Amino acid sequence: MMAPGFAERFAREWVAAWNAHDLERILSHYEDDFEMSSPVIAKLVGEASGTLRGKPAIRAYWAKALAAAPDMRFELVRALAGINSVTVYYNGHRGHAAEVFHFAASGKVTKAFAHYAEWQP
Repeated sequence: MMAPGFAERFAREWVAAWNAHDLERILSHYEDDFEMSSPVIAKLVGEASGTLRGKPAIRAYWAKALAAAPDMRFELVRALAGINSVTVYYNGHRGHAAEVFHFAASGKVTKAFAHYAEWQP
């Protein structure tokens, strides 16, 4: 069960890390072997499944994404708490977006799923 306020704190720190374009700060929220799924993965790195596993692969993907969008900024709309998950709803350079994060007992993300309004590959 999520502690009271955890979703909001996580979402604010996650958005701040992305807005700082600080890749190590972003990655600090995740387990070493976490899994990331996003329609952008297929486009940017050519992984047809849209899923990457482990910090090394995802670090390379996010480094490429940050380089491709140097003015990328996210605006937090709402953090939604689940049992062992958080959904962060935000506005970004692709428009409306939501990311669903599943957490390990460590309090770090083990799986993440990105969703975009009107995604255009």
